[in-house]
Amino acid sequence: MRVREDYQMLLNQMKEITEIQDSALLLAALKAANGDLMEAVTFLTEEHAQEPAQDVAAAEPSAWEGSAVGKQLPQDVSAAPAPLNQDNLHTANTVRPLESPKAPAAERDAAERPQDTHSAENKNRSKRKRCEVWGENSKQNDWRRAGDWPVGMKNIGNTCWFSAVIQSLFQLPEFRRLVLGYSLSQKVLESCRSHTGKRNIAFMQELQSLFALMLGTRRKFVDPSAALELLRDVFRSAEEPQQDVSEFTHKLLDWLEDAFQLTVNVTSPGDKSKNPMVQLFYGTFLTEGVHEGNTFSKIETFGQYPLQVNGYRNLSECLEGAMVEGEMDEATASQSVKYGQERWFTKLPPVLTFELSRFEFNQSLGQPEKIHTKLEFPQTIYMDRYLYCNKELIQMKREEMKRLKEKMVILQQKLERYMEYGSGPARFPLPDMLQYMLEFITTKPAVAVPSAQGSQTTLLHSQAEPRVLDVLSQPNGMLERTDTSTEDGAFFLANSSPQQNSNMELQSSVPPAELSEHPAPHVVSEEELNLVRTCLQRWRNEIKQDVQDLKESIARTNLSIEQMYLDPLLRQVPYRLHAVLVHEGQANAGHYWAFIYNQPRKKWLKYNDISVTESSWEELERESFGGLRNTSAYCLMYISDQVSCVGADEDEGPEAVQIQKEVEALTPELRQYIQKDNWRLEQEAEEWEEEQSCKIPQMEPSPASESQDLSSESRPDQLSVCEQSVHSLSSEHARIAQEQTAKAIANTADAYEKNGVEAALCEAFHEEYSRLYLLSKETPTPQNDARLQHVLIYFLQNNAPQQVVERTLLEQFADKNLSYDERSISIMKVARAKLREIGPDDVDMEEYKRWHEDYSLFRKVSIYLLTGLELYQNRKYQESLTYLVHAYQSNEKLLLKGTNRGVNESLIALYRRKCLLKLNEVAASLFVSSEEARVSEGVSILNEQIIPCMHLMNNFDISREDLDAIEVMRNHWCSYLGREDMDAKLQLKLGELLPRLLDGSTEVIVLKEPPKIWPNSPYDLCSRFAAVMESIHGASTVTVK
Repeated sequence: MRVREDYQMLLNQMKEITEIQDSALLLAALKAANGDLMEAVTFLTEEHAQEPAQDVAAAEPSAWEGSAVGKQLPQDVSAAPAPLNQDNLHTANTVRPLESPKAPAAERDAAERPQDTHSAENKNRSKRKRCEVWGENSKQNDWRRAGDWPVGMKNIGNTCWFSAVIQSLFQLPEFRRLVLGYSLSQKVLESCRSHTGKRNIAFMQELQSLFALMLGTRRKFVDPSAALELLRDVFRSAEEPQQDVSEFTHKLLDWLEDAFQLTVNVTSPGDKSKNPMVQLFYGTFLTEGVHEGNTFSKIETFGQYPLQVNGYRNLSECLEGAMVEGEMDEATASQSVKYGQERWFTKLPPVLTFELSRFEFNQSLGQPEKIHTKLEFPQTIYMDRYLYCNKELIQMKREEMKRLKEKMVILQQKLERYMEYGSGPARFPLPDMLQYMLEFITTKPAVAVPSAQGSQTTLLHSQAEPRVLDVLSQPNGMLERTDTSTEDGAFFLANSSPQQNSNMELQSSVPPAELSEHPAPHVVSEEELNLVRTCLQRWRNEIKQDVQDLKESIARTNLSIEQMYLDPLLRQVPYRLHAVLVHEGQANAGHYWAFIYNQPRKKWLKYNDISVTESSWEELERESFGGLRNTSAYCLMYISDQVSCVGADEDEGPEAVQIQKEVEALTPELRQYIQKDNWRLEQEAEEWEEEQSCKIPQMEPSPASESQDLSSESRPDQLSVCEQSVHSLSSEHARIAQEQTAKAIANTADAYEKNGVEAALCEAFHEEYSRLYLLSKETPTPQNDARLQHVLIYFLQNNAPQQVVERTLLEQFADKNLSYDERSISIMKVARAKLREIGPDDVDMEEYKRWHEDYSLFRKVSIYLLTGLELYQNRKYQESLTYLVHAYQSNEKLLLKGTNRGVNESLIALYRRKCLLKLNEVAASLFVSSEEARVSEGVSILNEQIIPCMHLMNNFDISREDLDAIEVMRNHWCSYLGREDMDAKLQLKLGELLPRLLDGSTEVIVLKEPPKIWPNSPYDLCSRFAAVMESIHGASTVTVK
């Protein structure tokens, strides 16, 4: 049943993105893309899409004969190709039962693979986390909400627009409070007779239920079907499958406004100013203008403010363009040809929404087109410059801005005349031309000519390139070369006067063999050389000074333009970016998701249908600014500081506590509704477990062994502690590698169709092992640690037993999360059956458990190290030190088993030391500030972080660098002893601190555990690793790309 639902959901997602309803065509595209949804969409929506290259695994797996896994698989498969390096294999010439029938082809593809690396990388980059977005995972634990993590919303067919808007509104605490607290008296309900009124009330009730579930559900995502059913009647989605976000938001606010007006009418009939929706989302602006010589003025109300994107670079320019149209000059207002108007906001709503008009109608094609140009927007925007109360100041600044821009144009034109000098088609910088001319005349000629006084001419040899220049003589003395491949510009040659020529002793022409290597004057006297050189040097210096003056004037003017509106008086009305609604696709088709800032976590989250993942401002910029591919922001939601502070009160405690308080404040009916839904989730989970156990073929146990033969579907209470732990860790590692395993299965379509499911498993197993084996043999670089990509690379590099390697890979093909289609389910069943046949004599489960524990600890160390380095480079030293210290302590345990078991110990130690020194400076500066609160903070940092870390470092094998760092910190604090400018209280506190600082050998060292980090996919982890390592070597701020 679930397979059919997932299959239908996949088709629904493709229909939503492409607007194509032909199932046969969609299936064909999906097949061409090897089951890759995003590649299939690319086939259908982009004109020049290239067919995705299939990942072909390169040789070489190690021997399989006699292994626990090998004896369970078919024996009629041909041998694989020879390895690239036979010395790397355990047994090179044995028969390999798991190897692919298409091994020769795989070998040829492996040789060709490097040239496709870049395109494959780009393809993987574009698919980041899409598997979480487009389909429901069949693993029932993935239905469950992780603690207080925000929930996603199920896409029930072309409804991503609904999810994007509702999630953005739900994350506004004030809006959420209004919706959940909405209620009408029985009298009002009975008096509401109109169809529209009843519909609005029904929608509010469904929205209340939906919001209640989003607060208190244990599900990972909620189902909005009930609320959407009411919307379908209005939008007729059967004829219009992809709903426009702005249209829906307008309609939604209208419905909500009407629904809340019913409550307002009880006390203030018809007074919309008291409507909570109007107060929250609606503002007013004044339009003043001149039309055909007549002035006009009017006040209008707005909800979502539309902005044109075309022709603008950023949001400020968009707003400026929307505020001012035409010319507003009072001196010429009487002229009928003059037209212009200005808009001024007279009242801004707490929630300020901008619609970005990214669509225009193409008259020649007769259809709408999407505007993909880049448009930047800030995290905080100051609205002072658009307010009516600042009209006079802003008008003066606009006039000044106009003058500066005109000045900038003139300066740029002047500079251009210097930098593109000449009268011919080729133009060159004038300073360079004079320099080239100077080099030309100082080049030693073929024959040196003495001066009239008989002195010999001393000429400098030019360092110009040995290239022959074809030059044309110009009337103004300009020589232009026709060989544009050289680096030299044109030359200016001052001609000698006839009198000088007559006084010179001209030499006869020189044979070709004696000509100078570089172009040079044939004859030149010392007087001529000195005169021309002096003139050229003076002119060149004058021109360089002119150019420098122009560039400085341009820089000053540009700085004045940039700082025009940075006046503190114009930074009194800040609005913080709350949500960004993103559209991916073309004008007539696409997909929506939202980036929303989570105030309690101080992080950006990405809400993409059922998936809610941690994001960053850098990712938001990439996917929202536009200019790259077909993804860009469509709607921006800013909120005032007043709204930002609501729900962000630190006294309320963690987010989980705030959520619990909101749930407790709900009506009894809504709380009961949440409880019933959570109970249904438990029932569904039990039914799912039963259904899954029926899907897996069970071996018929004999009566004697029936009580001992446990399948992998046994209940937890039937498993030993060791088996439960192993199952948990290995399943987690299989889930991490899920996307890679799914790709290996997708490449077995031919084998599956021709030879059946076991042959497909055999091929997928072999190809995946070959790929991972080659990756494990690659030479590591500072920016790349292959061990982060896959658990088996870690195992292979550390020479794990072959049985451990084989069982781990087979367990990944047996993962429940791979139930995408019939082929993957069949392969999963066969793999699970073979796992059950592997007995304790084949694999030591205690050893198997230890290897998976080591890899789990290695990933934890890597994540802690990367997080610590990122925080350090962002100057968050307290948080950074906690992660780095824990990374070092855990890494020590791994390194005891081998140098390749952990990460670079010296790297952790270096940045732990750097971070400790920085934090010590911070604590010391706080301590000597003499302000009570700051002193307490400094003492707290010293007691809770610096001293425990110093004592952990100060052990028997401490390095010289760490010892010196500890000594520096101790001397720093000791230097405060007896200082006359430090009061007695501080000296007393210092006396209490120093004994612990100097000798803490008797203390119990307690370090706080760092905050929990949400798990990263291999791709994200490798991207972070590369970015951090690159930033360390480049000494730049960390930016994960």
